[in-house]
Amino acid sequence: MPEAVAATGAEILLGNTYHLMLRPAPNGVERLGGLHRMMNWPRPILTDSGGFQVMSLTGLRELNEHGVTFRSHIDGSKHELTPERSIEIQRMLDADITMALDECTPHPATYEQTARLARPVDALGRALQASLHAPARLRAFRHCPGRRPSRSAHAIGRAAAHDRLRRLRGRRARRRRGSGDDVRGARHTAPALPEDHPRYLMGVGTPADLVGAVQRGIDMFDCVMPTRSGRTGQAFTRRGKVNIRNARHLDDPRPLDAECRCPACTGFSRAYLHHLHRSEEMLGPILLTWHNLTYYQDLMASLRAAIEAGSLADTAAAFSRDARRRRCSGAVGEE
Repeated sequence: MPEAVAATGAEILLGNTYHLMLRPAPNGVERLGGLHRMMNWPRPILTDSGGFQVMSLTGLRELNEHGVTFRSHIDGSKHELTPERSIEIQRMLDADITMALDECTPHPATYEQTARLARPVDALGRALQASLHAPARLRAFRHCPGRRPSRSAHAIGRAAAHDRLRRLRGRRARRRRGSGDDVRGARHTAPALPEDHPRYLMGVGTPADLVGAVQRGIDMFDCVMPTRSGRTGQAFTRRGKVNIRNARHLDDPRPLDAECRCPACTGFSRAYLHHLHRSEEMLGPILLTWHNLTYYQDLMASLRAAIEAGSLADTAAAFSRDARRRRCSGAVGEE
């Protein structure tokens, strides 16, 4: 439930533009008052551009100089997605943070491929320029009562492997005010970006990934890992990962994580969580998802506190030491 997500400490949700443009379609979402009202989520919402999903449709999409045309994986219907259309859809969804349409690079990518594909900054300019001349319906969000007074749009960068492209991207990013930057390859890309832009690393990751990326200057993340893992019986704890479906938890009266504040840990035993998952009762995935989201939010809160206290390096080092100790001893949350 939205209230449960908020209780974990989450302040923002991500909506998938590709899936929402196909079902229930942006017009339908807009008629229902936008994602905030439809989902009963009064806090910020970020939407991706749809580019990653469209580029993944091997054999169902065709690139051109304007954008990409593709066929729906649901019913085969034909659609076109351009930088302008992507921003239009995201604003119809009533997103607070929108993404410029991006084209996914192969890995590894040559300089020529990366130069051709690293176009999101230009795409963002096209999309924002188009929005200035869009119908009043699309621009009215800035003045509508009850809607948030400002929005931000982010470009997505994939030039991490090439110094020249990183520097070019950094110079372009510095000319954009009030927006953010979404990066691929935090170690190399983040230093080239403006200090006053939020930096968003998409699709990451494990707890260790988050700690390492924060050290490199990343501010925001999104990933399906905590929710997908919770649905399949894997929990992240302060003592490592736990597969609650394992037989060793059959009669275990202990909490999943004795230091966790979530309902799964404060109200139920490992044995009961094991039973729920083995019996395929929906409460099991709900509780483990709730736990994982709480663990991730608590981890990020501890990193923010460490930054404020000037102790991020020590906090990250302690996290790494604990992880190494668990690996060496074979104790991965299961003991």
